[in-house]
Amino acid sequence: MMELEDTIEDMLSSDYKRRFIAEYNQLKIRYDKLRNMVDNWDNLKFKPTCEKEDFELQLSFMLGYLGILNNRAEIEGIDLQSTI
Repeated sequence: MMELEDTIEDMLSSDYKRRFIAEYNQLKIRYDKLRNMVDNWDNLKFKPTCEKEDFELQLSFMLGYLGILNNRAEIEGIDLQSTI
């Protein structure tokens, strides 16, 4: 499973496609972790300060952002699964 630190080299690349893929991967990692937290809300080992609805709203915006990045990748011919 990819972690945020795995995207650092690509985020610092001069190649915009590598930076784009890293941006997508970072957002996907954050989305997946937050989704997991919300899905396991009743079994968390801590009590979140914000309400669950706040996190659900955040997830919906993150999902929209992922969708935009997917659309751009298609238009720009960027393979989000590649590891350039």
